[in-house]
Amino acid sequence: MGQSLDGVLDPLLRPRSATGRVLVTGWFSFPDGEVTAGDFLAERAVADALGRLGVPHDSAWSPHFAPGALTLEAARPERYEQVLFVCGPVHGAQLTRLHERYASCRRTAVGVSVVDGESPAVRGFDRIVARDRDGQGLLADLALSARTRPDRPVVGVALTHGQGEYGRRREHDRVAETLYGWLPTKDCAPVEAETRLARGDWRLCRTGDQFLSLLGRLDLVVTDRLHGMVLALSTGVPALVVDPVRGGAKVSAQARVVRWPAVIPGEALTARALDSWWTWCLSPAGRAAAERRRSLFR
Repeated sequence: MGQSLDGVLDPLLRPRSATGRVLVTGWFSFPDGEVTAGDFLAERAVADALGRLGVPHDSAWSPHFAPGALTLEAARPERYEQVLFVCGPVHGAQLTRLHERYASCRRTAVGVSVVDGESPAVRGFDRIVARDRDGQGLLADLALSARTRPDRPVVGVALTHGQGEYGRRREHDRVAETLYGWLPTKDCAPVEAETRLARGDWRLCRTGDQFLSLLGRLDLVVTDRLHGMVLALSTGVPALVVDPVRGGAKVSAQARVVRWPAVIPGEALTARALDSWWTWCLSPAGRAAAERRRSLFR
């Protein structure tokens, strides 16, 4: 970066009073904006730097992304001496509204892209330290300065919405609804692991070998598919399995063949059962059990 983020922010925020608070904002703050991984890490980097500098600060988040966190609506202008906007393009009506709401505060942008230097969004800031302007790189992206904790499990999700042959025994829709509501509660990096193959669709694997390469890089597979289970186990990856057919069908039958315990009947599916098997699958015992299944298949 050439200069530490602390070294960039310290002079940028001066003059400042001893008790003056800074409101950290970005595209992650707007209800009609979006939150990218880069935005998230940029906010973390800036908040950490302000903490090291001893600057009182808050961060404003979109209520859609972070329910219960401080929002722009709740962050009253009179509480803040300065507003700091971080990351992303300085462009659009959301920035103009930000300037209007916090007109009484000194407004600074750092680590941003300046596309049109004459736009109201740009001209509303008192100071800007751009990461790029007119195609020229000026500052390393703020996300590079963030403390990273990339130790979250990478979890593949392989679900089926078909299998009409099971008729009234199908629990597929309820199983999917339950899993889709539960998965966002887990601290993991989710990856769609679609077992369907295709040619000409970049989102899908073209061969079984490609799919096995994908599975082999995961820490866990959550699935209601027979091949989601057995192919995960063939690569030594634990599978958290739900049998989506009432009374049990091919998924449960194959689980008994390979003696894999982490199977929940669809009619008994609960968040508590999912949490319990999630913990076991990611434990040393679960990983060892999956590894033993791989050796059996060789």
